[in-house]
Amino acid sequence: MSVATTDYLPVITHLPAGAVLRVDEVSWAEYENLLADLGESYSVRIFYDRGRLEVMAPASAHERPKSVIHTLVTAIRDELDIDVESLGSTTLKAALKARGAEPDDCFYIQNAALVIDKEDLNLIYDPPPDLVVETDRASSSLNKLSIYAALGVPEIWRIRGHQVQILLSSQEGYRESPTSGAFRFLGAETLSEFLVRGLTEGERSAARSFRAWVREHQ
Repeated sequence: MSVATTDYLPVITHLPAGAVLRVDEVSWAEYENLLADLGESYSVRIFYDRGRLEVMAPASAHERPKSVIHTLVTAIRDELDIDVESLGSTTLKAALKARGAEPDDCFYIQNAALVIDKEDLNLIYDPPPDLVVETDRASSSLNKLSIYAALGVPEIWRIRGHQVQILLSSQEGYRESPTSGAFRFLGAETLSEFLVRGLTEGERSAARSFRAWVREHQ
């Protein structure tokens, strides 16, 4: 779907769930103005890559897996008694790189202490999230991995159906890893198993079982 840049704000506010809007030749100033005009309550995810803008309206099928993963990360935090700060779908952007992203969820783990009292995240001074969660969408045309790499995100959990793929940053880009960098005792197979349990048995039940697993394996 392609529209003039002067028209995309009203289009975004009426974007149906699961739909994607793409606009080319959008300046950085227009991107930042759009974020300001939308305010803080919008539910779409906005990605920007050197002039290309993509707006995605999440569908419920994408939101449920993200919610389960959030519950699992919270269970790790509580079981290990460590600081983990979630910034949800906060906007991550870097003007010098001309890129911006809004993940399905993101967490500060190793760098949690640096953002606990932050009201406005600024990647010029603040570190990027230690972990980003992204639901894979076949309709996306942007290379989100290259955006996150430019923003300096070290780890991505990519949800594909009922599977979680762990991607770690390297000099050659992101590489798939069997285990998490943030939580070295945790593997993709275990994450996928408890994702399915959360979707089929409920998040509370899955979190209880997962906490027992963490106690045994961490």
